[in-house]
Amino acid sequence: INDIPKHDLLIGGFPCQSFSMVGQRKGLDDPRGQLYLEMVKILREKQPSAFIGENVKGLLSVRGGKVFEEIRRDFENAGYKVYYSILNASYYGVPQKRERVFIIGIRNDKKIHFKFPDAPNKIIPLYKVLEQHGLVDKKYYFSKRALAGLKKANKAFNKGRAQNPLFPCNTISTHLAKVSLNGTDPVLLVKKGRFRRITPLEAARIQSFPDNFIFDGTDAKKYIQIGNAIPPVLMWYIANVVSKQIFKHGRIHKGKKKPDNVPDQIQKYLYRETSIPISTPE
Repeated sequence: INDIPKHDLLIGGFPCQSFSMVGQRKGLDDPRGQLYLEMVKILREKQPSAFIGENVKGLLSVRGGKVFEEIRRDFENAGYKVYYSILNASYYGVPQKRERVFIIGIRNDKKIHFKFPDAPNKIIPLYKVLEQHGLVDKKYYFSKRALAGLKKANKAFNKGRAQNPLFPCNTISTHLAKVSLNGTDPVLLVKKGRFRRITPLEAARIQSFPDNFIFDGTDAKKYIQIGNAIPPVLMWYIANVVSKQIFKHGRIHKGKKKPDNVPDQIQKYLYRETSIPISTPE
């Protein structure tokens, strides 16, 4: 902690596996679930004006909400007034129905009542960020054997989660490289009886990353980086209201000569033109 410089704003996304509804939900019994305490230590020592935390919405319901109450109490005991809300990324111009809880902390000496950003309700359908099916490498297509397995699978399974491209995509995860037709992860229906996986480029777009953002490594590594990320467009809305409400002047660093061009980039993203053929699941 001594090596961390004084700062205005602390941002952290502590591990979600302990709280996710698709995991074992061990909560604070899992060492990963206690890593938020590292944020608490930094807050106590450095006392920045504010902090932003992010996690899966399941954090609020683990053990009937008792785990989150303990986490909130630890942040409050570090000297902060805590606000939290579940935000759906699809309401903020992200083509994905991704719900996450955001935790905003404001140091007690600042007499500010924080208000989360209003949703612009600019819904981006999935088809606007898809590659053209005919240009996608065949390695992303499911084999006939996989399709045959889908037909033989237990009908009770929640299988074949083909996305309707006219709406935002379901939440993407870190294991898109291993997605199957018998799972609950999103897949794409190209035509009747023909399915494929979401490509890394499409996954990045679904998370609202610009096309020029580079993810290194294999496809599997890229999916992990993308799936773990906070959608940049959603985070921009959060950071923007934090900056305006807490730091007043609209930017954290007063000496900055030029405003960030993020709003312009977001507008380009929201109103991008595409000519992707639309196919809907039957």
